[in-house]
Amino acid sequence: MTFARQAIRWAALATAAASCNSGPGSGPAFQGLGTLLYDDVSMTDLPAGVLDGLSMDARPVDVDADGDLDIVVASEFATNILLVNNGNGRFTDGSARIPQSIHDSEDIGAGDFDADGDIDLVIVSEDDQINELYLNNGSGTFSDASSRIPVMGTSNAVLVADFDDDAVPDILIGNNGQNVLLLNDGNGQFVNETTVRLPPINDVTQDIESGDIDNDGDLDLIVANEGANRILVNDGTGVFAEESSARLPLRTTPEETREADFGDADGDGDLDIFFANVTAFVGTADPANRLLINDGAGVFTDETASRLPTDRDNSFDGDFIDIDGDGDLDIVTSNTLFGGIGLFAPYRVLVNDGTGTFDDRTEDVFPSTALGLGFDVEAGDFDGDGLTDLYLAGRGSPDILLKGR
Repeated sequence: MTFARQAIRWAALATAAASCNSGPGSGPAFQGLGTLLYDDVSMTDLPAGVLDGLSMDARPVDVDADGDLDIVVASEFATNILLVNNGNGRFTDGSARIPQSIHDSEDIGAGDFDADGDIDLVIVSEDDQINELYLNNGSGTFSDASSRIPVMGTSNAVLVADFDDDAVPDILIGNNGQNVLLLNDGNGQFVNETTVRLPPINDVTQDIESGDIDNDGDLDLIVANEGANRILVNDGTGVFAEESSARLPLRTTPEETREADFGDADGDGDLDIFFANVTAFVGTADPANRLLINDGAGVFTDETASRLPTDRDNSFDGDFIDIDGDGDLDIVTSNTLFGGIGLFAPYRVLVNDGTGTFDDRTEDVFPSTALGLGFDVEAGDFDGDGLTDLYLAGRGSPDILLKGR
């Protein structure tokens, strides 16, 4: 499906006018806010005719080593997209630099897999089960090295991290079925060590994130699923044990989590968890998002009711980001339904009061055009002015570039 950006832009503006009951700044006073913090520069700073409304994931990364952030976009059953930054936050289409194969691309990981000093890419696919590995030649042009990935699977998530503490990036793939851990030999060749490092579990995994939840110096995992989410704890050598029942408050009703994120929500020095939830493939799932607070030892309590505003947004992503520059982590969500099927939803901003309690201040922070069928939120300083900018990726709506002001 190809979208005319200008037509959909006007549709978004019309939806905003019809759906919102009040304008920016009309809510109660909140410290540090008073004027919009972001401008929508999509029409001027993103290339026309490139982004076709099929974006599943985006990844800001400096592919050409020129000191600014470019953006790689995974497209569902379309060629993937590379947006090249001119240094001032304006992007041109550099997609010809990456192999233009068509797959059911879902998620992107980046790291220097072959230890040559530049950033390489891994992209996992769902329905056609093709995992792509692209090696950078040093100037931001990529060659296909997918044969180095020794597994196939129905995959929605990929995480790049050094799991065995050997200073080279490994790859963890989240599947419909057993998740897979691939260890890097240091030269960009991968060995499947799933059976000795991961518990044997068949989930429908949508996201995996790493963080040291128990403050023991190694990376643990949160696994977001269509069904019960999981915590996997690292023994210090890159072998993971399933400890969800002892550490994670599970819902008594079904949960369908599309994204999880670690962040210190309450400023006490440990990692808390945000779950972005939907009702998509699990028809009885509760779409309300959740906030789980860490006790410092990696045991979590559900404090959603006292810390988050009530929502039924169907959030396909939710990230901890200091959106207002006050030193604490706020939350930005990308959403799919607002007021009924077919309407664009707002990308929401939940502002932290400094103690880990959040207030919906979307209308005070984002322009009214920050609407769509949102699938991903990515933050970075794209124009080098020291402010946080945002790339908002939509599946069925245009991608949006917001710049901090």
